[in-house]
Amino acid sequence: MIPFFAPRANLPISADSTGRYLPWLVAMMVFLAVLALAGALAVGGVLDEWRRDVAGTVTVQIVPATGVDPASARAETDRRVAQALAVLRDRPFVASAEPLEEPRLVALLEPWLGASDLVRDLPLPRLIDVRIAADARPDLKALGETLREAVPGVSLDDHQVWLAGIIDLAEGLSLLGVLVVGLVAAATAATVVHATRLGLEVHREQIEVLHLIGAHDRYIAQQFAARMVGWTLEGGLIGLLVAMPTLMLVSWLAADMEQGLLPPFSLSFWDWMALALVPAGAALLALVTARMTVRRALRRMV
Repeated sequence: MIPFFAPRANLPISADSTGRYLPWLVAMMVFLAVLALAGALAVGGVLDEWRRDVAGTVTVQIVPATGVDPASARAETDRRVAQALAVLRDRPFVASAEPLEEPRLVALLEPWLGASDLVRDLPLPRLIDVRIAADARPDLKALGETLREAVPGVSLDDHQVWLAGIIDLAEGLSLLGVLVVGLVAAATAATVVHATRLGLEVHREQIEVLHLIGAHDRYIAQQFAARMVGWTLEGGLIGLLVAMPTLMLVSWLAADMEQGLLPPFSLSFWDWMALALVPAGAALLALVTARMTVRRALRRMV
């Protein structure tokens, strides 16, 4: 036992076996809580990034023209792109409309199709990145119909439509992580309550003696609370020390995956700080739970 976590006490609480397994139980629960909270924070960060990148943006896709003469087909495609740009830039709610160059299109397809020359030889559709002005609420359906009437082979892709389902799933996973943290906190509180009640029964005679010599319930509650806090904080630090390398390993494995298949899951500085405070939160929970349990039990003893 670390001396810092073994406060002086007139009750020999640390000498018995009532809390022998409490630090290890808390270590496992803090380990699970840190992993669940890290997952919720990482998913929340990805959601914020998706909303920031997608909000106010649409993509216009133009099917390339076909023909025997490649030069004529390319010229016709360029003409369609120019027509679509003219329609878009004529709308007051369009802040900007910029066509994506072919190297950018090839780079977007490389994570799925590879970097072979076959990708460059494919008749790739032309894309136009459209930014909607802030606070504008345009009728994108009407804009799409106007584009289809003016330019053959054009379509408008509203990112919010297909991203809504993914965002709902991610929000559900984030909420599930928070729920797991709440369940772990409830299990920790129940464990502390059980260990405190067991300790009260083991030291019942000593508690009665302390009552006879004038000790107050508050003093006795402090004895148990300090011991439970020490055990919980010790176990919480163990769980945190095990969870941190696990998170780093998961982060390394995710970074080693093929780029572009999954969004980058990362934690900010404040996210790491929140994870580091989980053992302190568990200790505070143990302090409040132990004091309430002891005071309620002592009122029944008197």
